[in-house]
Amino acid sequence: MLVRHLSLRDFRNYETAELTLAAGANLFVGSNGQGKTNLVEAIGYLSTLGSHRVSTDGAMIRQGTDSAIVRARIEHGEQSVLLEVQLNRTGANRAQANRRAIKPRELPRYFSSVIFAPEDIMLVRGDPSGRRRFIDELLVLRSPRMAGVMADYDRVLRQRNTLLKSARATNVAQLSTLDIWDERLVDFGSAIIEARSALVADLTPEVARAYAAVAGSDHAAALSSYLSIHAKSSEDDAELDNDALRGGAISFDTAAAGFRTALARLRRAELQRGVTLAGPHRDDLVLQLNGMPARGYASHGESWSFALALKLASAEVLRRDAAGGDPVLVLDDVFAELDESRRGRLAAAVGGFEQVLITAAVFDDVPAELVGQVVRIRAGRVLEEGEE
Repeated sequence: MLVRHLSLRDFRNYETAELTLAAGANLFVGSNGQGKTNLVEAIGYLSTLGSHRVSTDGAMIRQGTDSAIVRARIEHGEQSVLLEVQLNRTGANRAQANRRAIKPRELPRYFSSVIFAPEDIMLVRGDPSGRRRFIDELLVLRSPRMAGVMADYDRVLRQRNTLLKSARATNVAQLSTLDIWDERLVDFGSAIIEARSALVADLTPEVARAYAAVAGSDHAAALSSYLSIHAKSSEDDAELDNDALRGGAISFDTAAAGFRTALARLRRAELQRGVTLAGPHRDDLVLQLNGMPARGYASHGESWSFALALKLASAEVLRRDAAGGDPVLVLDDVFAELDESRRGRLAAAVGGFEQVLITAAVFDDVPAELVGQVVRIRAGRVLEEGEE
């Protein structure tokens, strides 16, 4: 899979931009704050419907304008598709595929990318919400239909929480309604648990291989699923409750049985607190090095290597399972953080991908084998060849 052409209008610091990209390595070079990362952020949005830097779409719309447009020509073999998304300050975003209107959430059906950036160290050191977002974005790229399942789960969760806030233990009518919402929550939630666990099972060996390749040593990097439906406590503490840790794939029926049991056990506490205390929205992806939780135990270098291994493993799973071939791999300002030996190992690890997009403030930070096509950026402008 390749991005052949990228067009921007009023995206970040770009009033307009037109950029033709090549197969293999593409290097975006420019001083800090000139707009290198904005280009790969726009490309990433087409596959994840979000930014790896900010949580709201409004931050990506150029100041003083009401909307931004990202348009890209995507190629896979002999197939080509023109994707477009319009981000709006007010009202819903809009999307097109080959000039035909589609729902924005359908974009990942046509394009997949994996971005690694310095912020990704928070996958190891941050709270569970970031790891849930990581695994769910990857899940949608692997199986786009899951976007609808997750949207349905979120809708049911909001409805159930609203009912919990208003319910009383003696109000039989409301409790009967709550039972109906419980079944819907279990149906959608169990599908998410099943799909996440299968993905984690596939990621685990790839993470171990990628960590060894990047770090130059094998520290037994491993993954497991923390399932709140099996937790002894309703408090968020994935690292202390080993009963909630699960390795390997989990069937829908097994997840559903555990989910129903958890909701029955937690009913009184949920009514008291007015919130749903178990389910995929409270689960976590637990990262381990040599049998210990990476969060809180891993050094800075180990955390960095683990985060990079997660992204490389994601790309390997997608290139194996996705019908569109290799995902576009993005390395955003990564090489400045690595010593020379790790730069070389990373270059070797990504060299086989169809297209790799790299941003760097210093040209010499990037290994020669990943220089490829060079695009120079200055003040929100893609410089013409020979322009300084």
